[in-house]
Amino acid sequence: MVKLRVAVLASGSGSNFQAMLDSAALTEAGAQIVCLLCNVPGARVLERAAGAKIPTEIVSHKDYAAREEFDAAVVERLRAYAPDLIALAGYMRMLSPVFLRAFPDKVINIHPALLPAFPGVHGIKDAWDYGVKVTGVSVHFVDEGMDTGPIIAQQALAIEEGESLDALEARIHKIEHTLYPRVIADFARGRIRREGRRVIVEK
Repeated sequence: MVKLRVAVLASGSGSNFQAMLDSAALTEAGAQIVCLLCNVPGARVLERAAGAKIPTEIVSHKDYAAREEFDAAVVERLRAYAPDLIALAGYMRMLSPVFLRAFPDKVINIHPALLPAFPGVHGIKDAWDYGVKVTGVSVHFVDEGMDTGPIIAQQALAIEEGESLDALEARIHKIEHTLYPRVIADFARGRIRREGRRVIVEK
């Protein structure tokens, strides 16, 4: 029985999308990926969706003069699938109020650092360059800021002495691929609720 209809937005290779497809936790919890929307024609993630027979929508941001116009077009496409949750998975676009008003408290994202530290597109490298001893992965609600929404879940990771950036990236991605599906499964089970900026995850 489907308890949670999930739309995934991605722009690139889609490794987190693949992790969702492969996750037994999502299936057991009743979460179903109902569509993939991509803003980059030819992105690898579209091949992954085709292989899994997931419906796809391609909306190129280059076809729109304004961010709000693009988001309105994306919203129109997504509404046809009646999603309960929208998961950003390497979606390289800031969301406008047009999008967020259409799906209030239904949009989540994964970030490869322990927010609020190291927001933005280079979270892993920024943490590594800074020389922190501990970094990790965050899943958060999306608001109008850059990775500033309420945090749902985090998992920390100690950076090893002398560890290369490539090695750290590989370990971060491994955490992403387990944490994100687990959070989505918690949504499907009704375990997640918000109280202002605080997110309660019931066990």
